[in-house]
Amino acid sequence: MSTPNPNQPPTSGLRYPSNKKTIYDRNLNRSKNAELSRAAFAYLFVEMISYAQRNVRDISSLEKRLNTQGYPLGLRLLDLLLSRSSNPLASIRPTRIHTLIQWVAQTLWRHLFGRPADALERGTTDPSQYMLYDNDPMVNQYISLPKEMRGLNCAAFVAGIIEGVCDGAGFPTEGVTAHSVGEEEGKAGMWPGKTVFLIKFKGEVLEREEILGRGGG
Repeated sequence: MSTPNPNQPPTSGLRYPSNKKTIYDRNLNRSKNAELSRAAFAYLFVEMISYAQRNVRDISSLEKRLNTQGYPLGLRLLDLLLSRSSNPLASIRPTRIHTLIQWVAQTLWRHLFGRPADALERGTTDPSQYMLYDNDPMVNQYISLPKEMRGLNCAAFVAGIIEGVCDGAGFPTEGVTAHSVGEEEGKAGMWPGKTVFLIKFKGEVLEREEILGRGGG
């Protein structure tokens, strides 16, 4: 039996690579263009839904849990994508609603799904509301729902990501929700999973927008 060497410092039990570098030393841009296989994503996302489904009473409660799961991811993606931008101007946090919404529809969507969002509109009756459309959300492509859960839209997870981005950028919302609109628009054959994300900003955001607009900012 060997005896411990008193001159050797105690080990923490952690193992380090031979080059002495850990994940914290990795360049943020190293995996910038890396992609996760859809099969791996589908497996992980289904497990997330199963976890969120535990002890929920109805579909709205399940969608709320999915939203909650996506929210912290949105907070982190905002800082990550801004830090990765090669354009100095694009790495600055948005200061206007239009700039933020365009960033979500273009930069965030390309990072998550490899393409921009399909459409972006502002509410005609409510200036605080914006609508972002995705004709075929990837999070709904591999989900088979029982009859009693036909109203569930798993894109509530993506709505949580959007909400996290908006809050992290300093544009607090009343909430971001995902709604299926394919059947409502009579296009179930073309885009059965078409989803609209409703983004409703708080009054303080609109007040700031008005002040910036008067000042030309």
